Amino acid sequence: MSENTENEERLARPLIRLAKLVGIGTSYVGMSHDYHEIDDDVLIEVLSALGIDARDEDSQEAEIHRILKERYSRLVAPTVLHTAGTEDQVLVNTGILETPSATITLENGEPYEGTIGVGPGDGSQAFDLGDHFVSTAALVLPADLPVGYHTLHVTVGDRTQDAALISAPSKVDLLDSMNNGSLWGWMAQLYSIRSSGSWGVGDYEDLRQLLIDAKRKTGADFILINPVHAAEPVSPLTPSPYLPVSRRLVNFTYIRPEALPEYALLPADLKAQVDALHADVEPLNGDAQVIDRDAMWRSKMHALWIIFKAGRTEARQTAFDEFKATSGNDLEAYATWCLCYDKWGAPSSDPNSWEQLLNRDSQEIVKLKSQFPDTLDFYRWLEWVAVEQLSAAQQAAKDAGMQIGIMSDMAVGVHPNGADVWWNPERFAKGATVGAPPDMFNQQGQDWSQPPLSPLDLEATGYRTYRNMVHDMFARAGAVRIDHILGLFRLWWIPSGHPATDGAYVYYDSNIMLGILAIEASRAHGVVVGEDLGVVPEYVADSLASHGILGCAVEWFEQRDGVFRKPADYRPYALASVNTHDLPPAAGYLEFEHVKIRERLGLLSGPAEEFEASAKAEQDAMIAMLVEQGYLDAADAEDRVTHESQIVDALYRALKDAPCKLLAASITDAVGEKRAQNQPGTNNEYPNWRIPLADAKGNVVPLETVFDTAGAQRIAQIFNS
Repeated sequence: MSENTENEERLARPLIRLAKLVGIGTSYVGMSHDYHEIDDDVLIEVLSALGIDARDEDSQEAEIHRILKERYSRLVAPTVLHTAGTEDQVLVNTGILETPSATITLENGEPYEGTIGVGPGDGSQAFDLGDHFVSTAALVLPADLPVGYHTLHVTVGDRTQDAALISAPSKVDLLDSMNNGSLWGWMAQLYSIRSSGSWGVGDYEDLRQLLIDAKRKTGADFILINPVHAAEPVSPLTPSPYLPVSRRLVNFTYIRPEALPEYALLPADLKAQVDALHADVEPLNGDAQVIDRDAMWRSKMHALWIIFKAGRTEARQTAFDEFKATSGNDLEAYATWCLCYDKWGAPSSDPNSWEQLLNRDSQEIVKLKSQFPDTLDFYRWLEWVAVEQLSAAQQAAKDAGMQIGIMSDMAVGVHPNGADVWWNPERFAKGATVGAPPDMFNQQGQDWSQPPLSPLDLEATGYRTYRNMVHDMFARAGAVRIDHILGLFRLWWIPSGHPATDGAYVYYDSNIMLGILAIEASRAHGVVVGEDLGVVPEYVADSLASHGILGCAVEWFEQRDGVFRKPADYRPYALASVNTHDLPPAAGYLEFEHVKIRERLGLLSGPAEEFEASAKAEQDAMIAMLVEQGYLDAADAEDRVTHESQIVDALYRALKDAPCKLLAASITDAVGEKRAQNQPGTNNEYPNWRIPLADAKGNVVPLETVFDTAGAQRIAQIFNS
């Protein structure tokens, strides 16, 4: 038996067979090639999160039979993938000697006029349903079926069943400018970069100017920003942009009130009130220590209420009404959730919380909406304004000549007490959260506290939740970065009450989800980047590349056995950067900020001296690569403190030689910031996502001068050379 293989006795157990039947991994190999078999209690609880009773062997055998019977009783799987330009087969369950037939309704509502052939099944044994046997046949989907979300109607005898038919391009085509070269841009935490017009936190108007300046002053073609998914409606606001309350909607706390057309039309007294509220929080722009979202939002929300109540022109009201009509249930879900939060307080896991006691159809909810129609409409209006301002920023980037513009970041999941989970609980697993197993960067594993999307619900609903989310992100960005894209292949589910080490991988249909990305990116002429760092099987990178989706190459991670690869050897299909938002900026990393944080917060599983020694060895190896490849003078390497800026420049000169289609520079590196934006595995122990942009001396760097700094100009010169 291989040491990385489950033995036959284990594979024969009903618990293992049941887990594998529904896509739960019963073993895995970690980053250090260490082999793990998942404990029974973890598998039982993960199965329970999927609504499957596996408490004992009798239950496990019964569930195996139930699931197989359900699968063979249906005519066709509820979601079917087709690759446009190829001929694909779709298996259909039939009775003995029965022949299926099918028609297709295209996405535009018209019937498909081509021929759908019929062929033999997969040759597997017939399944006994009790009263009859089921065999299989195959429908042949033709190569000329257009790209889109269609409906497949399958008929066998007197039975007809529909399936969502997703016809996707084989891959996302690169932009013309990327085919024979590369593009470069900046990485920015939007909230951290304030202008003189900010309300203490960077906003969509700041983003618009940041994009214009990045192109005009440095020649960049994109800015990768933190996720701007929807957040809470009232303070306190969750600092992490990776823990949104909804991924379908956008964050309205980033609105700039003065950028609204309605602000200019306010009567003098109301405009004075708005200006006074801005003046109250304007001093926050000079705070270099911490971002105060709550103070900002208390003043800004009051200002926005004043503007909302002042009314709109007829044309603007018509546009708002059209937005409401086309946004559907997701807007209503979020606005209703915001209203409940506003009037009844923050939702929680307490059994007496309104979120636990009530659902979207409860009479108390209906009554609240009728009692406060203006407040409900206010939250719809905020979303409309936020979408307008974010879209305007992207348009400004394109008008300035950027090839991509905004690269939006898609979070892995949503807050367990957020709007998405409350309004549509059936979409999510219950009793499990998403995270990551232990690895060399997070030795205790990670629990991100987010409930995972149920792969069973995704399949049953044609992946509509995912389709809508991806579509909306591409509607206001030129590229989308998928955080932890491994989640499209498998997610580490952690049962409630267990540490992050006690989890199991649950597998998803990555081909369908990558196909959806290909449809939406192709329609938007956009780019997709998948964050594929950490414990990622080799086949993931191959799959991403075959779909035209870029992975990630981080200079500090590109090493093996203590030796750094030269960037010239990086894979082409990647977004390459020196660091990530989970690492300190380059100057901070060189000063071992990551070591100091982990020691201070007790995040190490071994002796601090051992981790510090490994960090120093890592830095020595990096410096050695830079010197050997001619990016750094050996004399400068001897005195790293004095020549820190030269080393940072060398890191970027090395990166410039990477063949990667996209290259990204961190704005924190440009200004000399040393503090980390985020320390994985912590919450309030470290001020995650609350670090304002400051220079090496701790002075705030305002948006107006970001790209005028010497560091920004040096990096731009390196990338433009």
